[in-house]
Amino acid sequence: MKEFELKYGCNPNQKPARIYMADGGDLPIEILSGRPGYINFLDALNSWQLVKELKEATGLCCAASFKHVSPSGAACGLPMSPELKKACFVEDIPGLDESPLALAYARARGTDRMSSFGDFIALSDVCDATTALVIKREVSDGIIAPGYEPEALEILKTKRKGNYNIIKIDPDYVPASRERKEVFGVTFEQGRNNCKISGELLRNIVTKNKTLPPEAERDLIVSLITLKYTQSNSVCFAYDGQAIGVGAGQQSRIHCTRLAGGKASTWFLRQSERVLALPFLPTLGRADRDNVIDGYINKNEEDVCLDGNWQKYFSSRPEPFTTGEQREYLSQITGVSLGSDAFFPFSDNIQRAHLAGVSYIAQPGGSVRDDLLIDCCNEYNMVMAFTGLRLFHH
Repeated sequence: MKEFELKYGCNPNQKPARIYMADGGDLPIEILSGRPGYINFLDALNSWQLVKELKEATGLCCAASFKHVSPSGAACGLPMSPELKKACFVEDIPGLDESPLALAYARARGTDRMSSFGDFIALSDVCDATTALVIKREVSDGIIAPGYEPEALEILKTKRKGNYNIIKIDPDYVPASRERKEVFGVTFEQGRNNCKISGELLRNIVTKNKTLPPEAERDLIVSLITLKYTQSNSVCFAYDGQAIGVGAGQQSRIHCTRLAGGKASTWFLRQSERVLALPFLPTLGRADRDNVIDGYINKNEEDVCLDGNWQKYFSSRPEPFTTGEQREYLSQITGVSLGSDAFFPFSDNIQRAHLAGVSYIAQPGGSVRDDLLIDCCNEYNMVMAFTGLRLFHH
C-alpha cells in the first residue's frame, strides 16, 4: 500500500487528507480493521517509536497509551501487586501474570486512566489473547503492534461493532535520517532525533548522593524515553518500571511538574486501602468509577461524599479522604524517578518533586541556577544526573 486516504485531517473541514511515502515506496503498515484517522496515525506512529525504543533499552515487553500525540502512560511488562491490579481494574483477567505484554498495557492504561479514555495503544510485541482481553473492555480508538495472534485479532475485531482500528507495523522499518513537515506553506527539515537513551546518559551525577540503584536507572530511562515522544514542555514521573505521571505541553516547567506530580500522587493514592475499599454501586461503569475516584481523591467540582451525591455512586456513604490523611499516606512514598525534557530553571520544581516521593532526577542541566538546584537536591538527599541531552518534541 503506497498511500491511504483519510476521511479528513485534524478536523472534519480539513479535506482532502491522506498518508503516503514521499519517496513513492510502500507504507510500513497494514490496516487489519477499521479506518484510522489523521490523529490516530500521529498517535500510532509516535507511540510505536516509544515502545520500540523502550524495549530496546530495557529488554522488556512494553506498552504505551497515547492521547492527542502525547503518552498518558507507558510501561514495561513487570509483575503487578494485588493493589495495583485492583486499581487498574484487571484483578479478574485470567492469565494476566503469564503475559508480560498484558501487564505492560494494564500498567500503561492505569497510569492515568482518565486521560487514557479513548486512547491509541502501542505494543512492542505481537499481541496475545490475554492482552486483547485487557484491551477489549476499555474504551480505545485503536492499536498498533508488530503482529497479532489469531485469537487476539478476533477478540479485537469485536470492538466498536467490528470497526476497531487495528494497525500492523513492520518492526524492521527504519525511516530516512531526515524528516520534513510543512507549516503555513513553509517546509521544515531536520535530522531525526536518533539519540539513544541508556544508562550511559546517567553517569554525570552532580549531587552528593551518587547511589543510583538499577531499578532507579531503569525508571529514569522509562521517563526519558517517554519524554522523547511527549509534546514539550514535559516532565515524567516514573516508578516500578512505568510512567506514573506525565505533564505534557505546558509553557511553564513548574506547571509541568505540578501536573505530573499530581497525577503521580493520584496513582499512588488509587492503591490505598481507602480508595480500593470504596463501596461502588455494581451498576457503575469503569469510566464513571475513574471519574468518581478522581473526584474523591482530588476534591473536584462535585463532592462525591456529600449527601445527595454519594447515593449516585456508592451503596453507603464513604468517609472523605482528607488532605491531611493523603499527605500522611504520600509522606511514606520514596524512590520515585523524575525526568525532564529540558533543564529546571528554578528549585521549586525540586521542592514539588519531593512532595511526590522523588529520590532520583535526570535532566539536561545548563541553567544559570544549576547550583541552587543541586543544593536543593542535596537538602533532600536526592540523586540528580545531568544528561546533557534536551528532548523537545513538537
